[in-house]
Amino acid sequence: MSDQMPDAQPQFLTVGEGEAAREIAMIVRPAQAGNGAPTLVWLSGYRSDMSGTKAVELDGLAAELGVACIRLDYSGHGLSGGSFGDGTISRWLEEALAVIHHIAPDRVILVGSSMGGWIALRLAQELARQGGPKLAGMVLIAPAPDFTSELIEPNLKAKERKSLTERGYFEERSPYSPEPNIYTRALIEDGRANRVLDGIIETGCPVHILQGMKDPDVPHAHAMKLVEHLPADDVVLTFIRDGDHRLSRPGDIALLLSAVKGIIRSSTNRQMPA
Repeated sequence: MSDQMPDAQPQFLTVGEGEAAREIAMIVRPAQAGNGAPTLVWLSGYRSDMSGTKAVELDGLAAELGVACIRLDYSGHGLSGGSFGDGTISRWLEEALAVIHHIAPDRVILVGSSMGGWIALRLAQELARQGGPKLAGMVLIAPAPDFTSELIEPNLKAKERKSLTERGYFEERSPYSPEPNIYTRALIEDGRANRVLDGIIETGCPVHILQGMKDPDVPHAHAMKLVEHLPADDVVLTFIRDGDHRLSRPGDIALLLSAVKGIIRSSTNRQMPA
């Protein structure tokens, strides 16, 4: 997938007002003339950005197929402004919603990785509530909905709880970066207000989940739990036996692109008159 736009420059959208205002970076690939397929929307994981392997490969697929693609960096990530320490699910959700409403595609396919999977599920709820683009499908890679309450809080050590109380955050060594992961009290508290695994999730669209069985960060049982909360949707769950959390190997990328193409095909078939 090498048909990248070498001259593609990020655009910036101001989200929030006053002291809460921040500049959100996005790269938008327009569709080829006459291509009515849904717009692909990339949603990165925690501390990841739109220049990562999966995001770039998704954009390459969009170029190959002539479909539109939107990538964005949450505040405190990549090219966007704002402080990472101020980040919460609500804040990053607000930014993703603002970008989607600003570009205003007719239909979207949300492609979310890790925390981006959580934001994708919340986007589905908010787009249904607020109005906006029709959701044509979702592809979730190692999705981590409710990770703050499901995966972090139950495993907090005493020193981490103390740090949260006294400093407002705790640090954790990251296997992906020399810089530690930082989890704030605000992120954890806000996560409780954004839970999706406390009832039925109705996306109204096909969902394809890709999950590594050797994922050290999001257990594959978490993906199975998510499926239980999607009883009304057409859900495909693909387990990758030797897959890790990133799922960025060539074979993993091939599965991702195949899943996205499958959603595009099904959405096109649904749009055709009987």
